[in-house]
Amino acid sequence: MELDEKDIRRFQNTLRDHSEYDFTEYSLTCLRRRLTRILLEYEKSMEEIMDAMRSDGRFLDEVVKKITVHTTELFRDPEVWKKLRQEVLPAYRDRPAIRIWHPGCSTGQEVYSMMMLLSEMGMLEQSRIFASDINPDVLEIAGEGTYKYHFNQSYLENFQKVLFGETDTHHSSLRQHWKKYFHIDETRDMIRMRDFLRDKPVYKKLDLVKDPNFFLVKFDLIVCRNVIIYFNDELQNRVFRLFWDNMEEGGTLVLGVHESILGPCSKCFLKKDSFYQKKPA
Repeated sequence: MELDEKDIRRFQNTLRDHSEYDFTEYSLTCLRRRLTRILLEYEKSMEEIMDAMRSDGRFLDEVVKKITVHTTELFRDPEVWKKLRQEVLPAYRDRPAIRIWHPGCSTGQEVYSMMMLLSEMGMLEQSRIFASDINPDVLEIAGEGTYKYHFNQSYLENFQKVLFGETDTHHSSLRQHWKKYFHIDETRDMIRMRDFLRDKPVYKKLDLVKDPNFFLVKFDLIVCRNVIIYFNDELQNRVFRLFWDNMEEGGTLVLGVHESILGPCSKCFLKKDSFYQKKPA
């Protein structure tokens, strides 16, 4: 089932005209991929999907949620987390408060990964954690901090790589260390984060396309990985400007391993490996 640009533009216009959402500046490639899956799942044509969106607000919300759900995992890309531990976070150790924002946090595994890392570094207490997403369903999952064990099981290896390096830590002692942060119930296929982690973040629904910074603070660190890849170049630069405007001097922006800052905003940041440091105005 091949969707052409005209089909996608019609979908974007229908969504914009019948909801609060505006996907007109999303990447056409990414939208085509997501919409193709939606058509197959519902076994409907593009015209039938749009007719249902016009007449049924709940269906429209379902479509939006399917488009905006992004894959995430505990300590995704361990090398990035190692560099955060070694090169970025130590610079903030002596600050009385460290403000960290995870825009596009999805179901929250990245937020919990950050808090576990901060705890290991003795920096969690002074940190304030903020997280946002356009999709309220994933924010609810993030707040609950409960995940499928077997889905995340292989990613627990990332936990070991980031917190203990490549040393061969005994499995039983590693599991004992996990208990500081989450409870594993294999019979119920469940990982549940400890309350001291679940209670710390402030979550808000926020649409990077059109919303301001609802948290009303400036951030030392913004971690926005594998989100801006879904936006076209113009929207990416608007989002980068939003980040720049809401970062403390010398603050750091972390993007996904396949993302980078191009265009006008590339002059606003100093690239350091996977990280971008805010330049003064």
